Amino acid sequence: GGPCQRRRKSGGPSGCGQGARRQGTREEVILVVGLGNPGPRYASTRHNFGFLTVDAFAVRCERVTPFKPRFQGLYAESELAGNPVALLKPETFMNLSGHSVRAAAAFLEIDPEELLVVHDELDLKFGELRLKLGGGDGGHRGLRSISAELGRPSYGRLRVGIGRPPPEFQGDIADFVLQAVAPELRFELSKVLERASEVVESVVCDGLDQAMNRTNQRMLR
Repeated sequence: GGPCQRRRKSGGPSGCGQGARRQGTREEVILVVGLGNPGPRYASTRHNFGFLTVDAFAVRCERVTPFKPRFQGLYAESELAGNPVALLKPETFMNLSGHSVRAAAAFLEIDPEELLVVHDELDLKFGELRLKLGGGDGGHRGLRSISAELGRPSYGRLRVGIGRPPPEFQGDIADFVLQAVAPELRFELSKVLERASEVVESVVCDGLDQAMNRTNQRMLR
């Protein structure tokens, strides 16, 4: 078969169940969460790159249910190369994302290690991608909320670079992240989201460690 050799689980939605694990000791990612703010006002802002990446990933899946309101967010179940994976876009507004994530994680009976959170990252140049496991929140209030609600920060993160505001930018960081991406960057953004969704696919199929090595080394070259 292809690169995805993960065993299907019994029980739970789409085969996601209690104590789901990869073969050997590697953790599976059972839930992919994209962070953002709900509504058309925020749809194409930098702070919504998590939402946009999850939408792009859903298109890659062979089977995906429509996103429906659940767990204070929009929730879907998908399958990629036989791997069941749940998708969540919290609709709590960014600062309360953890409430939605905790509810979904409790329903799926998963540990933080079985979670991948996709979020915008000021400290990476626009379009750079980095995977990491655990760590601080770097001032990102969505991550802060998730870590607080789950009780520990030991979940995977895909950081999607949005860059820092240019020197001539009028306003603070909050103004910058809530600003729509400029029209001249839209094509580049579509390529970034395509690459980010490929990274999510790699995490789901190959596990976080392998995907991390591949993604982070590629960015360093």
